[in-house]
Amino acid sequence: MKPSDRVFGALLFVFALALRMGVGLSWVGEAVWDGHYYDFGAQRIAEGLGYSDDLVVAGKLIWHPWCHYPVGYSAFLALFYRILGATPGVVVFANALTGAGLAIATWRLGSRAFGGWRGRIAGVLVAVHPGLVAYAALTMTEPLASLGAFVAFVLATSGRRWGLVLGALVLGLSALVRPQALLCAPFLALAGETPLEASRFKRMLFRAVLVTGVALVPVLPWTVRNCRVMDGCALVSTNGGWNLAIGSFPRATGRFETLRSSDGCREVTGQVQQDRCWFGYGVKQIWASPMHWLGLVPAKLGFTFDHESFAFEYLHQARPEVWPDETRARARGVTTLVHRVLVLFAALGCVGFSLGRGVGTLVQGALLVAVAAIAYFGMAGREPSVWPLVVVTALVPWLRFPGRPRWSTAVGLPLVLLGTTVLTHAVFFGEDRYHMVVTPVLCLLAAGAFRRPEPRRKAAARRKSSVGVAQNTGVFLARPS
Repeated sequence: MKPSDRVFGALLFVFALALRMGVGLSWVGEAVWDGHYYDFGAQRIAEGLGYSDDLVVAGKLIWHPWCHYPVGYSAFLALFYRILGATPGVVVFANALTGAGLAIATWRLGSRAFGGWRGRIAGVLVAVHPGLVAYAALTMTEPLASLGAFVAFVLATSGRRWGLVLGALVLGLSALVRPQALLCAPFLALAGETPLEASRFKRMLFRAVLVTGVALVPVLPWTVRNCRVMDGCALVSTNGGWNLAIGSFPRATGRFETLRSSDGCREVTGQVQQDRCWFGYGVKQIWASPMHWLGLVPAKLGFTFDHESFAFEYLHQARPEVWPDETRARARGVTTLVHRVLVLFAALGCVGFSLGRGVGTLVQGALLVAVAAIAYFGMAGREPSVWPLVVVTALVPWLRFPGRPRWSTAVGLPLVLLGTTVLTHAVFFGEDRYHMVVTPVLCLLAAGAFRRPEPRRKAAARRKSSVGVAQNTGVFLARPS
């Protein structure tokens, strides 16, 4: 790393940390909603009681293990609680470190994807993004989940011998915060490859299986714990069936709705049994009425990507006297506007810009017109919508249109995170907090907007060199015997 990069990285980290500490300490309040459970779980772990609570049975306290929510964020907070105490200020400090680390990881990945100055823009966008800054005051998981994925991508694209292995292990740890991270594990096999090369499919498939196995290594001890102390085995958590039912049952709206025992699971005793019951119920509902379930997909993606209000709704719930309706409405308006502009520029990151002639220029010009039309019609309605742009952003860069911008794994892996997030919430349900995991992806892609198409000669040379780069990452890139 150049001395100038070290200076920039240090300044970026300190700036992002200070900004989050200042905002977080001013705004932090009581942990509410899911944050209450994350905080309580962290306190129990810090006290040496594990991820659990106590039940009163026949007048006696009985230790009761949990795994409904993923354990990762609570375990992360517990490290700070154990050393510094369980206070709101400690939550802000842990979140500020996470946010500053996320800015650094985005900068490093952006530099590999687009080059030096665009990478720096990506890091700065994450550092100053108002929604991500506000999250420093929230006891919520999204920035930590995003950090785990980005660190894994940075390691996997490093070109070093053990980079891919370390990246897979970090992604496995990230799955303890957000289990959907495991969906990205097979795609780490893209490291050192150009996309969709049919001649290398078998090798990439072999690597994908091995990398996924490595990613499961940090998860399996927790799975064994669940099998031992719960009422059945669960890979990470037991809210998947619950979420599937919320996204498919007759009262489903596309966003969170409270399930009742009268909806389908009346007699359950343990968290695993409950999860399996709701999962079976959700599958049954989808099978019985597939068009109802599919018809909810636009609403689910709309609730996930069309606005950004969760942080200030959380803060209002925690400290209503500080965040009255008018104040939180203004704050929601600012974060929603920033989010929509960011989505537009991220969509432009898949378009190659050239004033030359040729098929590539025409194709990319048509793509630019298409992006502009989708943006216009999405924003012109009574209820502005940007989720179609997000879908375009997740899909188009994988298509080998003439004149497209330069491709690299450092672009492909963040796109995988974006695409799997779109898919997850199309299947389950949507809330705008869930897009915060991919906000750094949008920042990275926005920094890549208005790039020139890659010259054909350079593209051909890079494809040849990708084999050599792949060989540097060790046994996981070897052909199966």
